[in-house]
Amino acid sequence: MVAPRYDVIGLGNAIVDVLARAEDDFLVKHGMAKGSMSLIDEARAEAIYAAMGPAIEVSGGSAANAIVGVASFGGRAAFIGTVKEDVLGGVFSHDIRAEGVTFNTTPFKNGPSTARSYILVTPDGERTMNTYLGAAQLLSAAEISEEEIQSAKVVYLEGYLWDPQNAKDAFLKAANIAHQAQRTVALTLSDAFCVDRYRDEFRRLIKDGTVDLLFANETELKSLYETADFESAITALREDTKFAVVTRSEKGAIVATKDKIEAIDAFPVDNVVDTTGAGDLFAAGFLYGFARGFPHIASAKLGALAAAEVISHLGARPERKLADLAREKRLLR
Repeated sequence: MVAPRYDVIGLGNAIVDVLARAEDDFLVKHGMAKGSMSLIDEARAEAIYAAMGPAIEVSGGSAANAIVGVASFGGRAAFIGTVKEDVLGGVFSHDIRAEGVTFNTTPFKNGPSTARSYILVTPDGERTMNTYLGAAQLLSAAEISEEEIQSAKVVYLEGYLWDPQNAKDAFLKAANIAHQAQRTVALTLSDAFCVDRYRDEFRRLIKDGTVDLLFANETELKSLYETADFESAITALREDTKFAVVTRSEKGAIVATKDKIEAIDAFPVDNVVDTTGAGDLFAAGFLYGFARGFPHIASAKLGALAAAEVISHLGARPERKLADLAREKRLLR
């Protein structure tokens, strides 16, 4: 068996986020459901970009954000995702490596351009995403290195991958390799609209043990079990899986196992600027702690701290080294 070289390796969509502030009436005018993530084609992408106000470009993607967070805590992290050999592909590759993440996936010379997500942030900090997946959809089983997967204590997968069949194949290949090497497979449900599309498949992945550790927010969990009652959703979840983490925004988070439920409070935030990446960074803190053998509550507190940091500014990646912040809060030595 290969000795662990990474704490966490992530598989996900390699995306460059294009962020701009917008009023609610802009969303209405352009037919956007506030707080949602919509998949768009290249023509729609160009139309939205033309209508947006001044924007900033920041490398993103759900799993990639989480992996950058793991590295910011001082973890050993790697990422697998596909970009094109174009300007944005170069931006993504540079940014994730600059954060200390191993990124070895070879860019495609031909085909669709690098993925980007146009994110409109309203005054209340809510984000509405319009995502052109482009080259991110080219991720397939061919990009999955058996040695690299075996080298990670945790393999972290994003629910957004569950759209194209080739990405599903990559997802399942990675999970199979991880389990053969006695590693942990984690999944984030990503988005309630994603759950709506693949509810039965996600539940099957959870129940059959393909996924060992599930991350979800309250909305996604209710969607998964088609209930408006949180307690009913938690009860159903505990019947299906042995280990899950559910975030609840300002109400904190819970860690649910077959044996018990543990709750932690959210860290206070003076001013919520942009909620983009809150769940990703929560996962980052928890995954870092989990991979290092911390108690579940200690790991969840690291997640809550990372989420609080990222929602206090624009963009889905930390502006401060999370390890330094955690030491200030006496969550790390």
